[in-house]
Amino acid sequence: EYSCEYGSLKFYALCGVGGVLSCGLTHTAVVPLDLVKCRMQVDPQKYKSIFNGFSVTIKEDGVRGLAKGWAPTFFGYSMQGLCKFGFYEVFKILYGNMLGEENAYLWRTSLYLAASASAEFFADIALAPMEAAKVRIQTQPGYANTLRQAVPKMFAEEGIWAFYKGVAPLWMR
Repeated sequence: EYSCEYGSLKFYALCGVGGVLSCGLTHTAVVPLDLVKCRMQVDPQKYKSIFNGFSVTIKEDGVRGLAKGWAPTFFGYSMQGLCKFGFYEVFKILYGNMLGEENAYLWRTSLYLAASASAEFFADIALAPMEAAKVRIQTQPGYANTLRQAVPKMFAEEGIWAFYKGVAPLWMR
């Protein structure tokens, strides 16, 4: 038995929830490592290695400092996962119907790649605003400590563009 009909709204919703859980939770779990990696990229003189980066962060900010950026990471990657997993299934069915059953089977690898790329296009648009806020929180000391502080400040300084400057590199990735 299937838990729902393939291609139904419930099916897409369950795929989206799977994306939220798999992307949002896993990326949030590794925030300390991501924080140190980002700081190493921005200030390699201060953060010389992973272990040194953890040590410097704990000395300066305490253990709680390792969680900086958890909220935009959780919300951003949850939205990305929702779009990635949900839209992948939408586009897979849409493109498969456009090709017809036989061609969809014969060209299934290309169909899956096209569906994946299409889903990722929208998933990265959903991720970009939170990723921009996360990077500011993690790499610009004194800029903002929380998502609630970062978002209005970014919007006031640069407008909506502040949240989407990184979308093209996400697409290139």
